[in-house]
Amino acid sequence: MNLTVARLTVRGLLGRRRGLLLLVAPVLLLVVSLIARYLDKQSAAPEILGRLSLGTLVPILGLVIGTGVIATEIDDGSIVYLLAKPLPRWKIITTKLAVAIGTTSLFAAVPTLLAGFVLVGTQDNLAVAYAVGTLVAGAAYSAVFLLLGVVTRNAVVVGLAYALVWESLIGNFVEGARTLSVQQWGLSLAETVAAEGAITAPVSLAIAVPLLVVVALAATALATVKLAGLTLSSDE
Repeated sequence: MNLTVARLTVRGLLGRRRGLLLLVAPVLLLVVSLIARYLDKQSAAPEILGRLSLGTLVPILGLVIGTGVIATEIDDGSIVYLLAKPLPRWKIITTKLAVAIGTTSLFAAVPTLLAGFVLVGTQDNLAVAYAVGTLVAGAAYSAVFLLLGVVTRNAVVVGLAYALVWESLIGNFVEGARTLSVQQWGLSLAETVAAEGAITAPVSLAIAVPLLVVVALAATALATVKLAGLTLSSDE
C-alpha cells in the first residue's frame, strides 16, 4: 500500500462535498431504524438490516466509492500523472481498493452495526451478523466496481444496472441466480455469525466464501492488467 496514493485517493473521494453525499445513505438507515424502534417494530430488523442495508445501500455505496477511487481520475486524465510515477500498477490498484474497502466499511458496516443495536440490541447477535455481512459484501463490491471504473467510462451506469437489476431483483427473487449474488454471499456470512435460526441464507457458507475470494481477487487482478494497458495507451 502506498500512503501517498492513499492520501490523494481519500482526498479526491471525500472532498468537494462528496463525503456529505455519502452520509445520506447511512443517515437514512439510522433514521429508519430509530423510527422502527420508536414504533416498537423490532420484528422489521431483517427487512431493514437485510433488504435495506445489505441489499440496497451497500451495493449503491460500493458503486459510488468503488468507481470513485479511480474513474474520476481516468475521465479527467489526471491518472496519467500517477501512472508516470515509478509505482507498480498492482500497488496503485491495491491501494485504491484498500481505500474503497475502508470507506465502504465506514459508511456501510458501521452504520449497519449501530442500526442493529438500535433495533434489537444484542438479541441473536443480529447487529454484529449483518455488520459482518455488509463488511464482506462491501469488500467484494468495491473490487468489482473498481474494475468497472478501469474498464469503462460508463462505470456508474453499468454498475447501477448491475446493482438494481441483478442484485436487488434477480438475486433476490430468482432462486438459481442467488448463488451468483454478492448480497447473498454476505447474507451467508451473516447467518454464520447470528444465533442459530435467526437468519436464513439461500447460499451455503462453503459456496459463498470461495466465490467471495475468487471474485475479489479476479477483479483486482484484471483491474491491474487493464490499468497497465491504459499506461501503454497513455505513453503512446
